[in-house]
Amino acid sequence: MSHVEREIAGQPACWNRALEAHAEGPRGLPRDGERVAVVGCGTSRYIAQAYATLRESAGRGETDAFAASEFPAARRYDRVLAISRSGTTTEVLSALERAAGTPAVAVTGDPSAPVGAAADAVVDLSFADERSVVQTGFATSALVLLRAGLGLVPADLCEQAARAVAAPLPEEALAAGQFTFLGTGWTVGLAHEAALKLREASGAWTESYPAMEYRHGPISVTGTRSAVWFFGEPPAGLLDQVRATGAYSSTAPGDPLADLIRAQRLAVALARRHGLDPDRPRHLTRSVVLADS
Repeated sequence: MSHVEREIAGQPACWNRALEAHAEGPRGLPRDGERVAVVGCGTSRYIAQAYATLRESAGRGETDAFAASEFPAARRYDRVLAISRSGTTTEVLSALERAAGTPAVAVTGDPSAPVGAAADAVVDLSFADERSVVQTGFATSALVLLRAGLGLVPADLCEQAARAVAAPLPEEALAAGQFTFLGTGWTVGLAHEAALKLREASGAWTESYPAMEYRHGPISVTGTRSAVWFFGEPPAGLLDQVRATGAYSSTAPGDPLADLIRAQRLAVALARRHGLDPDRPRHLTRSVVLADS
């Protein structure tokens, strides 16, 4: 079994630990009413996007999400929240440096890494740190903890995660040659993250969009060898339009974050079918550390 497969399977336990960590009251997380910027790279960026949408829609305060390299340091915020599994990512450290003077908190899998010194407060998720290049459990555990701070975690979320780990994957998705992931609201971030997982692990032709944007052009690539995966309830009428293309469509009841586990498993299964090692994605490293120019 690969590292990433173990880490995917370990998510129900990690999510439970994340809920325990929230109950202990980690310091430095955004307070109600604060204007917050959330930064991250790759997977962490998409988790930031999901959290930002959830927080603002819950009425907790204006919240923006940025790729760390694109953080607008001249814009005024009350707090910066950085998500970084390794704590060493060049762009995240640079964003925190440019945010000097604004309270900053880092959610990381390694509090001893440079991000710990760059932030004013650290949320320790070392129990969810990973050996794999492809991020799974750290990112979802971070989102569970952040959602708990908003009071937006279903009581049975960990049980839903366990079912997603064990559920059979749809053969139609395994046989597909093109994949599109769609979300609405906070699940747009999950759609982008699912697409990233398939690209990283299996090199699959994968796209992701806000669900209603899919109808404005991207649906043109969809056909009988496509799989279209919805996170959450599809917008009215869109599922029928997808089915009319001949594509396989996936919808799942319950919490969309639990459904992300199925997409993670799909990425690994596709890699195996294509003779690829999901622990060794092409051209990727566990942390992106850029040498000084």
